[in-house]
Amino acid sequence: MTQLTDDCFAVGGPLMPIEDALALVMPRLVRVTEPEEVALAEAPGRILLADVVSPAALPEAGIAAGAAAIPAGRRLTARDIWLAAALGKRSLTVSRPLRVALFSTGDELVELGQPLAPGKIYDSNRRTLGALLQQLGLAYSDLGILSDRQEAVEQALIAAASDHDAVITSGGVSTGEEDHVRAAVERLGSLHIWRLAIKPGRPVALGQVEAGGRRLAFLGLPGNPVAAMVTFLRVARPILLRLMGASDVAPIHYRVRAEFEHRKKRERREYLRVRLVRHEDGSLGAVKFPREGAGILTSLVEADGLVELPETVTKLEPGSMVDFLPFAG
Repeated sequence: MTQLTDDCFAVGGPLMPIEDALALVMPRLVRVTEPEEVALAEAPGRILLADVVSPAALPEAGIAAGAAAIPAGRRLTARDIWLAAALGKRSLTVSRPLRVALFSTGDELVELGQPLAPGKIYDSNRRTLGALLQQLGLAYSDLGILSDRQEAVEQALIAAASDHDAVITSGGVSTGEEDHVRAAVERLGSLHIWRLAIKPGRPVALGQVEAGGRRLAFLGLPGNPVAAMVTFLRVARPILLRLMGASDVAPIHYRVRAEFEHRKKRERREYLRVRLVRHEDGSLGAVKFPREGAGILTSLVEADGLVELPETVTKLEPGSMVDFLPFAG
């Protein structure tokens, strides 16, 4: 397994725009997964590691002899499989799925199906993040809830290092006296707190855990459900894809018309939960969810995606064109 460099996530510090943070860290990341050869039927959703080269010219398809019909680093779609089959390929060289250990942290969390005592909440984040990892085609292990004891956290991280490439947690990386994840990761490796100029989800912890001669990436997401979702989509997702060798990891935006008014702070990127409505002329409009709290789970269920407002915007007027990131994508 290729090892990450010691300073690959070392961009923590003052509040910084998300694009600046990603621009600093993404070039430092390397693929940590091995290549494997799979049949075309098993290739959709996988990261291609070797160019699919056309052995002969195919003028009708616009492909020259020796040209890379499908470039390495691409996350394969059904269209790519069609083209590979048209070129006579029976198999493709792809990245082994990244193995991710998934934890939640906090003594206030309760497993689903258990009685809910006063002051306790069901652990929903782990199920949400697991579903997002599954959609990415990653191999994840649900390793349960970590108790608020540093020794227990350290032992769980050491065990995870034996057969995983990355660890994701939600919660437990603040400066509170009961948040022991940060101390455990720093003891076993290194941790850098990213203070991102985004709402929701400002604190994100990125680092590395070293155990048993292996080094794996650590991604600590906020405990707030909506903040965890936003930071996974905009921070964790591109990092995880890059660790598998993907080249194009930026999310796809669609332009839609805002049908609401909104004010925000300058120099902060903001993500609003919206649902789409289609008008008689075929155009799409974005309607904002009426409540903005980062713990309101119904806002995620009823929304189709996020409207991303850049740092320079302070007031949004109805009718303005905005960037929309669909949850389905």
